[in-house]
Amino acid sequence: MSLGRPVPTGLAVALLAATLVPSALAVASPAFAWLALALDVAVVTLCVVDFMRAPRASDVELRREVEPILRSGVDNPVHVELTCLRGAPIRGELRDEAPVEVAVEGHRQPFSVAPGLRPTRITYTVRPPARGDVRFGDLHLRLMGPLGLCARQVRIPAERVVKVYPDLTALTQEALALARASDAPAERPQRRPGEGREFESLREYRIGDDYRTIDWKASARRARTMVRVYQPERNQPVLLLLDCGRHMAGKVDGRRKLDHAVDAALRLAKVSLDAGDLVGVLAFASDVRSYLPPRKGREHLRLLTEALYRAEAALEESDYGRAYDFAFARSSRRSLVVLFTDLVDPDASGSLVARTLMLRPRHLPLVASLLDEDLQAAATLVPREPQDAYTRQAAARLEDEYRRTAVTLRDAGVLVVRAPARGFGAAAINTYLHVKSRGML
Repeated sequence: MSLGRPVPTGLAVALLAATLVPSALAVASPAFAWLALALDVAVVTLCVVDFMRAPRASDVELRREVEPILRSGVDNPVHVELTCLRGAPIRGELRDEAPVEVAVEGHRQPFSVAPGLRPTRITYTVRPPARGDVRFGDLHLRLMGPLGLCARQVRIPAERVVKVYPDLTALTQEALALARASDAPAERPQRRPGEGREFESLREYRIGDDYRTIDWKASARRARTMVRVYQPERNQPVLLLLDCGRHMAGKVDGRRKLDHAVDAALRLAKVSLDAGDLVGVLAFASDVRSYLPPRKGREHLRLLTEALYRAEAALEESDYGRAYDFAFARSSRRSLVVLFTDLVDPDASGSLVARTLMLRPRHLPLVASLLDEDLQAAATLVPREPQDAYTRQAAARLEDEYRRTAVTLRDAGVLVVRAPARGFGAAAINTYLHVKSRGML
């Protein structure tokens, strides 16, 4: 292992700066020049001695603890443990070579390790902005000498690649309830007796129950009015299509559109799997990037996450027809087809509408797109300068194109959802719950 390189401390620099005083007085007397030279030699000698007596890399043991899978958009803790392997305390500074593309806080900290088996733990946080792989580099130590004049700079090999997945902590039932409550009241699905198609149980009639749910035979046997309670059907296929084309590479609310779409798709997948449905995913651009056929179970959510965490938006046109043909060449069973895409682009909307309408009536398509609040605000902006007028005209034209596309889809029986980034996943989930509760699939 390398001996490291010497790094003078602030104290050494201050002492060398102090020798400038006799150097300046050397103009008056040559004796001051010799004094300045002697002081310089003394400081340099002490620095060399301090460096030689400074702890070596073999005197300290380092271990970085980081989860193999980090969560994007949130703070993830990283721990570094230092253990002193010699009889004297070790002081210095630690710097971890964190990934350059993530926001990091506290990766450079001073430390002091006492002799013994009990390690000293240093903790800092990283916040990856997006999904994918990130690389942690080596650990760097600056070990202080006993005189405090010079430190030994060493590098400890510790390179490691970890995965960054979307933050799935928002998939708890409490978070889902809060997300649903934040939507408009008209969008909140409410379970009522008689909704769904699968028989669940019988119970006694209550005021307000639908008369059509009364089970007359059961009522006659029990000598009191009984009603049938239904629940949404289970084991229904839900196919999630992720558009990875050029129009999903833009940013909304500080993140790429595709990142918002992946988060929403995984939230919807979790809710669908919890409801007992089969969930599949297909990511595509000009061709199919990844595909998982509809399956059920908790383990399948991990496979879905694994399939999507590396999804990237490519600067190419999306081929909706190829994606649909690929998906339904393997299964023709009636499915809820959820397409996460962008309806603002008028050039791509024509192909999207034509191929999506072909899914009806065999399947139930749902098109989910992000609402760009900046674009919507620009469409209604009061111009103050000529450039503002051009901006408003362009934004208004894009908004008109979206409305025409959405009307065409809805008139043909396609469900359309558009929501801002902060409520995109909740809007998709609520539409799914509405479909299930009404037995539309």
